[in-house]
Amino acid sequence: MNQKISIKFYGNKEVRAIWDEENSKWWFSVIDIVAVLTDQDDYTKTRNYWKYLKSKLKKESNQVVSNITQLKLIAPDGKSRLSDMLDYEGIILLWKTFPWIKANRFIEWFTYSDETIDWKSKIKAYALFESSFIDNIEVRTIKGLKQIHAYLFGWLYDFAGKIRQKNISKWGFRFASVEFLENTLQEIEKMPENTFEEILNKYIETNIAHPFMEGNGRTTRIWLDLILKKRLKKCVDWSQICKNDYMNAMVESVRIDNKIKHLIQHALTDKIHDRDMFLKWIDYSYYYEEE
Repeated sequence: MNQKISIKFYGNKEVRAIWDEENSKWWFSVIDIVAVLTDQDDYTKTRNYWKYLKSKLKKESNQVVSNITQLKLIAPDGKSRLSDMLDYEGIILLWKTFPWIKANRFIEWFTYSDETIDWKSKIKAYALFESSFIDNIEVRTIKGLKQIHAYLFGWLYDFAGKIRQKNISKWGFRFASVEFLENTLQEIEKMPENTFEEILNKYIETNIAHPFMEGNGRTTRIWLDLILKKRLKKCVDWSQICKNDYMNAMVESVRIDNKIKHLIQHALTDKIHDRDMFLKWIDYSYYYEEE
C-alpha cells in the first residue's frame, strides 16, 4: 500500500487519511473520527473511549469492527504505530452508533462532494511534489509565481496564471491597485532574498499586492517555501502554525510584520525533501483558506 497521508479538518480537529493505491480509496483514522464525534481533545480519553466502544461493537457482532484495517500513523509520542482505520463505508457505519446531533453535522461534512474547485486544486498541489515541474519553477521571479498559480488552478479558473485586471479587497483592506500592480510586482521581484528577513519582506509585499483574483494565499505559500528551500535549505512546517494566528498575523502584517515573521521562523524545518512534510504543508495551506 502506497501510504499517501492526507489531513482533512473538521472545525479545528484533524482527520487523518491514508490513500490505498491498490484499491483506489482512502482509509480514515478511527481515533480522529471518534475525537470529532465525542468532541474530545484528550488523546488518551479518546483512545480509551474507542477501546470500550470497539469491545461493545465486537460483542454485538457489529459490522464496523469487521471493516477495520490497521495502518501505521504517527502517535502523540512521535512514534509510528499501527492504528485502526476505516474506509468511507466503515465511517458511515460508525456514525450510526453515534445518534446525537454532533454526529449528524459531522457526516454532512464527511459526505460533502470533493468535486469543488478547492479540492481539485489541492489534488494538483499534491501532485506537484512528484512532478518534474516543481524543479523548473523560476523561484525568485513573478513568472515563477504565475507558473505556480497556473499549475494549481489551470482548467479550474479561466484566469489561472494571469495577473488580475480588477481591484479587489478583503477584511476592509484594498490590495494593490490594478493601475500600479504591474510596476508593484516588478519592484517586488527586485527585492533581495538572501536572509530570512529579506525573504519574509518579499512574501509580505507579495501578499499585499495580491496579484491574482483567487488563490493568492495557496500560491504565495508554495512560492515562499521554494524560496526558503533554495536560499536557506529550509521550509515551513505549516502544521506548527495555528490557522487563526496565521490569518491574524497576515492581516496585521500590512502595518506590523513582526508577528508573522515570528510564527514562520519558529516553524522552519530542514525537511525540504520529505514527502510527508510536503503533503502536510499542502493540507494546512488549503485549510487556512477554508471559511
